[in-house]
Amino acid sequence: MKDRTYEGFGSRLAEIRKSRGVTQADLGTKVGVSQRVIAYYEDDEAQPPGAMLADLAGALRVSVDELLGLKPVKEATSPKTARLLNRLRRVEELPPADQRIVLGTLDALLAKHANGRRRARRRQAVGT
Repeated sequence: MKDRTYEGFGSRLAEIRKSRGVTQADLGTKVGVSQRVIAYYEDDEAQPPGAMLADLAGALRVSVDELLGLKPVKEATSPKTARLLNRLRRVEELPPADQRIVLGTLDALLAKHANGRRRARRRQAVGT
């Protein structure tokens, strides 16, 4: 019986993982394998067993078809944005009181920078 492999699987797995802001270690933890196993599957010569495809796809929030390259991957984001979204998802896991503290701090920081930009625009307008 001939082994069937999907060309580019490893590089696609790595690209999707990075675009989601997930490390090899984090992905391994989510699917129950080590970081070294994920690194092995990201090599284009190796592919995970079929049963693990669903776990990998679920952990990366893509379909198995997207993971295999049969369909284009949706929701492409930059790695920087993906890391930020990953952190925000982790905030959802905090107790409600801690969530309020995080969001209050974030709101205050955003307001401070918005006010600074408004003042800078006013200074520019007065100077011209």
